[in-house]
Amino acid sequence: MFESLSDRFEGIFTRLRNKGRLSEEDVDEVLREIRLALLEADVNLSVVKSLQSRIRERAVGEELSRALNPALQVKKIILEELTATLGGETLRITYASKPPTVVLMAGLQGSGKTTNSAKLARWFKSQGRNPLLVGADLQRPAAVAQLRTMAERVDVPVYSAPDDVVASGQGDPVDVAKGAVTEARRLGRDVVIVDTAGRLAIDAELMDQVRRISEEVQPDYTFLVVDAMTGQDAVGVAESFHATLELDGVILTKLDGDARGGAALSVKEVVGRPIAFASTGEKVEDFDLFHPDRLAGRILGEGDLATLIEKAEEVFEEEQAEAAAARLMEGTFTFDDFLEQMQALKKMGPLSGVMGMLPGVPKEVRDVEIDDRQIARIEGIIRSMTIRERSDPDLIDGSRRERIAKGSGTAPGEVTQLVAQFKQMRQMMQQMGGNKLAKRKSKKAKKGRKGGGRVTPKGQKQVSKASFALPSLEEMEAQLPDAVKGRGGPTGAG
Repeated sequence: MFESLSDRFEGIFTRLRNKGRLSEEDVDEVLREIRLALLEADVNLSVVKSLQSRIRERAVGEELSRALNPALQVKKIILEELTATLGGETLRITYASKPPTVVLMAGLQGSGKTTNSAKLARWFKSQGRNPLLVGADLQRPAAVAQLRTMAERVDVPVYSAPDDVVASGQGDPVDVAKGAVTEARRLGRDVVIVDTAGRLAIDAELMDQVRRISEEVQPDYTFLVVDAMTGQDAVGVAESFHATLELDGVILTKLDGDARGGAALSVKEVVGRPIAFASTGEKVEDFDLFHPDRLAGRILGEGDLATLIEKAEEVFEEEQAEAAAARLMEGTFTFDDFLEQMQALKKMGPLSGVMGMLPGVPKEVRDVEIDDRQIARIEGIIRSMTIRERSDPDLIDGSRRERIAKGSGTAPGEVTQLVAQFKQMRQMMQQMGGNKLAKRKSKKAKKGRKGGGRVTPKGQKQVSKASFALPSLEEMEAQLPDAVKGRGGPTGAG
C-alpha cells in the first residue's frame, strides 16, 4: 500500500546524503517534497500541514545544528513525527474488572466488519481469553450465517436470535446484544464481541440502532471498522460514527491493498482516536495490534524487524530451528531439513512481504516480483527424490536426475541447478560453523595460558573473509528499541 510513498521518501533521503550541512533552504526544499509525497498518498491536507510544521520546527532548530550527520538527523525527525501522526503508541488493551469485557463493532456494509469480528475473537483467544461472538446484524440474514462460518474457523461460539427470527429479518438487535452479555456471564465467557448492522451509507436509522445497542451493553471498547481502500472517505465515516458513539479506536482493513494509504496516515489526527488493529490479508491470522512505529519504519525504508521476528517465532518451533541450524553448521543439513524450513517460511506470508520487513534491503530487491509458485516447483523436485537422495545429494547422477525431473514436471537442468545451489549453501554454512568452532577453541586456549607476553604473530593482522556469520535471533533482538523488545506488543492485563 505504501510503496509509492516509500519510493518518494527514499529519493528525498538519497539527495540529503550528498549534502554535508543543511541550510534552512535545504530543509524547506525537503519539506516541499514531503508535502507533495503525502498529498499524492491521499493524506488529509490538515494532517499534512501539521506534520510539515512539526518537522520544520525541529529541523531548523538547535536539534539539527548540533547533529554530526544532519541528513540522518532529518530522517530521525521525520520517523518520529510520522510515528506520532500514526498514533504514537500501540493501543494497550485492558479488561473489565467484572467480566465480560464488551467490544462493540461498528462500520458500513462491506467494510469487513463481520470478518474482522471473527479475527478479533481469534486475537483475544491468543491472549488467553474466552470470547463470545454476537450476531446483532439482523437486517441481513446472511450476516449471521457468515459470522457463524467465520466463528467455526476460529473455534468461537456465536450468540444470536433464533433461526426463524433471523430469517424473518424482524428481530431486535438490542435484545440480542443484551441477552448475549447475560449468556456470556452464565458460560464464563470473559469477552463479548458484538457485530452490528451496517449500511451502504450513513443514515439516521443506522446511527440510532447502533447508539441504542451501545447504551444497552455499555461497551468497554467501541471499534469502527473502516476499509483503507476508501481513502479520505474512511476518515469522514470515522468522524460521523465518533460523533454518535465515542469511538475508542479504528480497525483498518485491507492494508495489504494497492490504495495510497492516506486513511492510515490521517485517521488519528483528524478523528482523535488511534488505529487499534490492522487487517493485512484475507486469512484469519492476518490481523494484529497496530504498531505506529513499525509502519513508519517501513514507510521510510527501515524495515520491520520486530514483526518479522514475531512471525518467525509463530511458525518456527524453537527446538527444531536450533537443531536444523546446528546441522547446517555441521554440514549434515539435508533436503528434508530444507523442505521443512520452506514450509515454515510459507506460513509467514508472501515472500515479497517478508522481504519488505528486512531492514536495509535495496529498493531494486524489494520491488522484484517473487513468484511463490517457484517454491512449489522446488518442493516438487525435493518430493520426487528418494529418502537416500534427500540425505545424500551426491547420489544424484544423470539417470536419477531424469527421473526426478519427470516426477516433478520440471527440466533436468532445474534439478541440477537446485542440487548445486544446495551443496554450495551447505558448504558455505559449514565453513562458517567451522570458523566459529575454531574461535571458541582459541578463546579456551587463551584462558588456559598463564603469564603475559605477545600471543599473536608480528605484523599486520590478517582478516579472514570466511569469518562472517549471520547474527543470531538474540543478537537481532538486542538491536531493537526497548519499546518492541516485549514481543507481541503491549496487550495489557486486566
